[in-house]
Amino acid sequence: MREAMARVRSLTCWSGPVEPEIIKGGITNANFRVTDRGRRYFVRIGDDIPVHGVMRFNELAASRAAADCGLSPAVVHAEAGALVFDFIEGKTLAAEDVRAPAMLARILPLIKRCHREMPLHVTGPALIFWVFHVLRDYGHSLEAGKSRHLGALPRLLGIASDLEKAVGPVEIVYGHNDLLPTNFIDDGRRLWLIDWDYAGFNSPLFDLANLCSNNEVATADERHLLESYFEAPASDDLLRRYHAMKCASLLRETMWSMISEIHSTLDFDYQAYTAENLARFERALGDFKAM
Repeated sequence: MREAMARVRSLTCWSGPVEPEIIKGGITNANFRVTDRGRRYFVRIGDDIPVHGVMRFNELAASRAAADCGLSPAVVHAEAGALVFDFIEGKTLAAEDVRAPAMLARILPLIKRCHREMPLHVTGPALIFWVFHVLRDYGHSLEAGKSRHLGALPRLLGIASDLEKAVGPVEIVYGHNDLLPTNFIDDGRRLWLIDWDYAGFNSPLFDLANLCSNNEVATADERHLLESYFEAPASDDLLRRYHAMKCASLLRETMWSMISEIHSTLDFDYQAYTAENLARFERALGDFKAM
């Protein structure tokens, strides 16, 4: 954290010396609040994380596009390993906030705008986020890192292959791909969608499943969300494909945490996070098999 703090202080955008304040809660980046000339800024410090597919050129392009679409705060400054944004005063959502039907109704337009408008604003090379490639790649990285979870890998990767077949052919949109509750801020007037580390082209089913799996949305509300997004009744085929993607989303969060157990230097209990998400994945898989 000292090194990250020093990087914040050294950024060339400040008018003079600054005293960064640590913002706790990040599980991929180090985050800070900085006041300069009476104006507040949010600073993210983080280098590329190839093992997670996080490339900062991609995050920067997505962040700028999201600001152009009115989804995210403006990017004020960018340097290698650092992004500076306008600071948003508001409430960072929790899962219980997100899964409330009234909040889901407010979130859905943001997801639609991301999917439909972001491709018109993203410039330069752009990544694709295909969760099943991510899972296979995590498997290779866990083997190389001699993870404590090696014994579970053959079964998990076999399930991932079956889920990919169940999802089938997909429509391609531009996805956020990391719809954790902490990536939504309510400023009292509107919602903001932030943190574009994993942004890239993807199936819309992933963002919808990711939102619901990360926030434990009720089954009836999941169906309503799907029907509102697609503006049509949810067929049995769509529901099965969606639930396959939901299982994949939970498996991705589980294996992301397994990887982080090996590679992350942040102060976070990744082992507990792995156990929590693995249990949720197993429950979702049981529900999927029962369909």
